[in-house]
Amino acid sequence: MSKCCCSPQQKAPTPSRGAEVSKLRYFGIGAAALALWGALYSVIEPLSRWITQSVFRLDAASPLGAAVEFFFYDTAKILLLLVLMVYVIGWLRAGLHVERVRDYLAGRGRGIGYLLGAGFGAVTPFCSCSSIPLFLGFTMARIPLGITMAFLITSPLVNEIAVVLLWGLLGWKFTVIYVVVGILAGVVGGIFMDAIRAERWLQPFLLDALKEGAPQYAPGQGEGAGRIGLRERHSFAWGEMTGIFRRVWLWVIIGVGLGAALHGFVPQQWFADNLGAGQWWSVPAAVAVGIPLYTNVTGIIPIMESLLLKGLPLGTTLAFCMSTVAASLPEVLMLKQVMRWKLLAVFLGMLLVLFTLVGWLFNGIQAQHII
Repeated sequence: MSKCCCSPQQKAPTPSRGAEVSKLRYFGIGAAALALWGALYSVIEPLSRWITQSVFRLDAASPLGAAVEFFFYDTAKILLLLVLMVYVIGWLRAGLHVERVRDYLAGRGRGIGYLLGAGFGAVTPFCSCSSIPLFLGFTMARIPLGITMAFLITSPLVNEIAVVLLWGLLGWKFTVIYVVVGILAGVVGGIFMDAIRAERWLQPFLLDALKEGAPQYAPGQGEGAGRIGLRERHSFAWGEMTGIFRRVWLWVIIGVGLGAALHGFVPQQWFADNLGAGQWWSVPAAVAVGIPLYTNVTGIIPIMESLLLKGLPLGTTLAFCMSTVAASLPEVLMLKQVMRWKLLAVFLGMLLVLFTLVGWLFNGIQAQHII
């Protein structure tokens, strides 16, 4: 007679000694890497000062010296934070099944769905272009376009990396404001897209897919996908970290370089004179200039810091930076593959209006000394 699965003669499997050693080795290497990261992070400031003053022999008080020190300090700081945060987030997200998130979002009420779509966008470290594959997946999963748009708008604006960097650079008050405004922008944008039935302006192949029914799961991500181990988690996190690092490191350097130039050379009064709070057109002008540019929230933060230090009003700064990371010419070219021109025009126009209103609102709040 065969034994049942609960037979006392059958012992539960136990982890092999090799697996235990592998875990000890993994966490030991991880602890050593974290200690090295901490040591490097702690010497950024004195090393930047030494490079500026001893290697380049620049006066730290001069415009060029201030710009050079700012560049080395912020570049190293952002790249180190980027490596650590993306790896940790990737490690935690390794077991996340995208289709389960889709199913969960699709089953919620519409109002809760907007918040969940924007919230999911806020915890995914994607730039405007890398958000598009998930946007396409959500659409194929028959999630309402408004909820998907809430994700698409919020994902490049807000993520854990932005929160960490903003908190360190600008303090908790501005960080909270930025996160709340970013999520609210996604929710409002999603509501608007559903209100005008924007899904009718998707490309025909997407409209056909929406009519056909259930989504198809990618191999290895379906309902039968098993739990992954440490090796797979590390591989996923390492791939996420290296992939994102390769995509954004240049934009970090460019962003910090622009921020350093603003920090060192642009007179503070220039921004107050040309994009001041008293000039109503400055906010839509800043948004219009920012929308075509391509950067990410990590690269725009040092520019945001410099603009504020140079006297640009809070609302104008916020509107410019949000428009820069929420849309870009490369994103438009990619979105054209899934949207018709009418929907693209509505999307960009909505961002222009939305961020302009945000800028006007916060310039008004700042004028009343509420912030």
